[in-house]
Amino acid sequence: MTILIEQPVLHESHVEGKNVQVVETNELVLDGGFQVPKNESKDGFNAPENNAFGQSFRDYEAESERQKGVEEFYRLQHINQTYDFVKRMREEYGKLDKAEMSIWECCELLNEVVDDSDPDLDEPQIQHLLQSAEAIRKDYPHEDWLHLTALIHDLGKILVLPSFGELPQWAVVGDTFPVGCTFDESNIHHKYFKDNPDYKCPAYNTKNGIYTDGCGLDNVAMSWGHDDYMYMVAKENGSTLPSAGLFIIRYHSFYPLHKEGAYTHLMNEEDFENMKWLKVFKYVSVFSSVNLVICAYLLLFLTYIILCSKYDLYSKSKVLVDVEKVKPYYLSLIEKYFPKKLKW
Repeated sequence: MTILIEQPVLHESHVEGKNVQVVETNELVLDGGFQVPKNESKDGFNAPENNAFGQSFRDYEAESERQKGVEEFYRLQHINQTYDFVKRMREEYGKLDKAEMSIWECCELLNEVVDDSDPDLDEPQIQHLLQSAEAIRKDYPHEDWLHLTALIHDLGKILVLPSFGELPQWAVVGDTFPVGCTFDESNIHHKYFKDNPDYKCPAYNTKNGIYTDGCGLDNVAMSWGHDDYMYMVAKENGSTLPSAGLFIIRYHSFYPLHKEGAYTHLMNEEDFENMKWLKVFKYVSVFSSVNLVICAYLLLFLTYIILCSKYDLYSKSKVLVDVEKVKPYYLSLIEKYFPKKLKW
């Protein structure tokens, strides 16, 4: 099955980007005394210091053919991800009529997928899933739902495959952002939004757009991609993952929020609570024993916050995980939190 999408608008592009530097930071204590470890254990998967190409992670200025392709990807994404497009995709894929299969069967499908938006890795996606899951399993051995969340967070990338509509990569991967309101300048390659039809739409080009302060991210339309699709699949198939797990799946690519502190005016109380776990999944903050509800607001004002991603971004490595060795453990988690077969 092929989903027909209008051909993207083409314009000239110029290199623009930003470097992201990371450092090791102090430990963080969540509510209830749950502590983020500051030292990695000697055993298990170790997150690398550099990406698969020997460069800094998320370096959008590094000169290479792959980096040029990444910028072209974001140009197309920013031009074509409109509110109407997102609405149409959610209606189409909300039918969940593309396939019926288990979570592990979907993991194996990712062997056919390479993410063109990723400047750090060119390995099949199943390795990134297992690297993420094993890295977080090492530091949080008792939070099994978090291990499974890490394993499945990118499964929605199957949208690029023919049987799932063969969507263009700009409609599947990359950083996500809200539509229906102004495009915040924290979005990578922000300059390309000027060619998005929503950019000059009076209903969409204000800070709140069609939303209200504190409306909750669940009421905000996000750019369409693998995050929103996998969230939809998990929720509609009755997954028993906690709300924090579903939040991580839906917003792990929302870098303007969890890296730059943008769009927090749209969050509600539950969002701020779940952000604590998204921070665990994506970053370790310099703050120690500080409530992350406060941290989310401080991100808007304090320029000296330094973040270090550990489990999603910085678990990407050329050191591959032995799939057959870890498979029984993850099959047991899938059985615990998901039905045997899911509608996709």
